[in-house]
Amino acid sequence: MNYRELGRTGWKISEVSFGAWGIGGDVWGATDDRVSLRALHRAIDLGVNFVDTADVYGDGHSEKLIAQLRGERREEIIVATKAGRRLNPHVASGYNRENLTGFVERSLKNLGTDAIDLLQLHCPPSEVYDMGEVFGVLDDLVRDGKLRHYGVSVERVDEAMRAIGHDGVQSVQIIFNMFRLKPADEFFAAAAARKVGILARLPLASGLLSGKLRADTVFPPEDHRSFNRRGEAFDKGETFSGIDYQAGLHAVDELRPLVPEHASMAQLALRWILMFPEVTAAIPGGKNEQQVEDNVRAADLPPLSPDAMARVRSIYDAHFRETTHAQW
Repeated sequence: MNYRELGRTGWKISEVSFGAWGIGGDVWGATDDRVSLRALHRAIDLGVNFVDTADVYGDGHSEKLIAQLRGERREEIIVATKAGRRLNPHVASGYNRENLTGFVERSLKNLGTDAIDLLQLHCPPSEVYDMGEVFGVLDDLVRDGKLRHYGVSVERVDEAMRAIGHDGVQSVQIIFNMFRLKPADEFFAAAAARKVGILARLPLASGLLSGKLRADTVFPPEDHRSFNRRGEAFDKGETFSGIDYQAGLHAVDELRPLVPEHASMAQLALRWILMFPEVTAAIPGGKNEQQVEDNVRAADLPPLSPDAMARVRSIYDAHFRETTHAQW
């Protein structure tokens, strides 16, 4: 495993880390806590030291599983969680001192800790990024010892650009994968200049870039890939990165010739992300040990050739630039 610096935190985190949305047991189909814990343990065995979760993943269940993991391991495990999506309605005015403090206290209890390593605002309404008082509350929570650091998780590149204007923001979590290239155009350089870490979320585009999905794949009714393709429940971009499912399958077929010998499509997709030095870590999900092992092995692949990198961009340009680039 290789490690990269996360912003100005002083932490070096595994460049392939663990995204814990899937083990929450809410919008990714059924889960088994025993299987989830084995997946978490396997990740740590393989050198992963950073786990990303949120207070709404299984209504706190994901956080509690991570607390159990920490209690069973001696290694340092850096945990990032998120706050804000518990608001109903999810409006900018809800990002106030009382609510944010309440969310933090709940996550502290779920995680069984006195201080959250990294708290991220969880894709708040866009106007929140211009509300200095919100970031002032986070500064106070750092001062009071409730948070070690804070960052943001965003939907759009313009939100990421505004977020890094706040001095305390250490990291930005953003959708970045072979089907969502826009962050690399401008944001990466801006983040690097301010020494802000970048966490690439949905690196496999909700499984499309695993290469295992087919036109006739059937998703369980509780899986967001069956009910949120048009943004019916939350932002459309969170499901298959916002692209048309059939178009994604066609693009994956065009990407397959780039997969190195003895590697998987998922490993190619993750290795492609790691070709960008501004990215601190990719955070794929892993619902079982095999998925975790497959993800982590991406870090061992050799660098992709310039021709391969150019081919990925040409496939993106052909299939998605016109329909996707401007949206996020």
